[in-house]
Amino acid sequence: MAVNGSHPLVLRLVSSSLAIAHRAGNIIRDILKKGDLGIVDKGVNDLQTEADRSAQQCIVESLKINFPKITVIGEEDLDTNASVDPNWIETGFNDEVLQCKCPKELQGVTDEQVVVWVDPLDGTTEFTQGLLEHVTVLIGVAVNGKAVGGVIYQPYYNYKAEAESPLGLGRAIWGITGIGAFGFKKVIPQEDKNIIATTRSHSNVINTEAVSACQPSEVIKVGGSGHKVLLILEGKAHAYLFASKGTKKWDTCAPEAVLRASGGTLSDIHGCMIPYDASVQHMNTGGVLATSSNHQWYIDHMPLSARQNLPS
Repeated sequence: MAVNGSHPLVLRLVSSSLAIAHRAGNIIRDILKKGDLGIVDKGVNDLQTEADRSAQQCIVESLKINFPKITVIGEEDLDTNASVDPNWIETGFNDEVLQCKCPKELQGVTDEQVVVWVDPLDGTTEFTQGLLEHVTVLIGVAVNGKAVGGVIYQPYYNYKAEAESPLGLGRAIWGITGIGAFGFKKVIPQEDKNIIATTRSHSNVINTEAVSACQPSEVIKVGGSGHKVLLILEGKAHAYLFASKGTKKWDTCAPEAVLRASGGTLSDIHGCMIPYDASVQHMNTGGVLATSSNHQWYIDHMPLSARQNLPS
């Protein structure tokens, strides 16, 4: 499908982001195959690899070429004047998204209203440890500070069964509020359970207390915000709770948009919406709570220790 100005900006952005995420996923897989991850330690439990750097160059440069006037914020602090491999540039669009009817409230969005938040490789620690199912590429579209569109790409989805499966390697999930979420089978979690997903590598006493206060029947400790939200979307968890300041806007923008598009909710632990405009602090200082339903129940059960430790 030919892409022109008649397609609303939000549709074009998510359509382009889907194509770009696929290319970024190929880059990540190629780097892992070569075996030299080029690991850099950015701080406590905060790693960066050549895959992070290269995937971000692919995503950011492709978005800037396709949408030169929008604001793009990526996780990695890279040289913006560095040359980018031409083979990493993706200028294609996904027809499925362009064929959707854009919600009325998103039809007149302009470049100046948009911020795109990019996490080129969510779950870097798990990536370096070989826990590849935790890894996602996140591209989130915010309009006037609200997450409205997102792509969650799993470069290693189905990697354990690729040889026997016709599905191939990798999977793209995307969503736009007012349209829906696609690329997966939505499953409602079991009503008689309360499975909570939380961090596997960044926990502390307060987070542990908060999870316990929400009376889980089971706790799943996994890496990556994108991966945790996918557990909710596919009915493997009822909630994702992280009562700490560890996540950033690029970790949550895309997952929030996809979750909201499917009928779920993502906020800080106080129930306040997370803002995504260009001038906000990158850290999610109020923690993260994501649910498929009953969001207020989890907020009501948040312990005083967590409420006092994290500002609203």
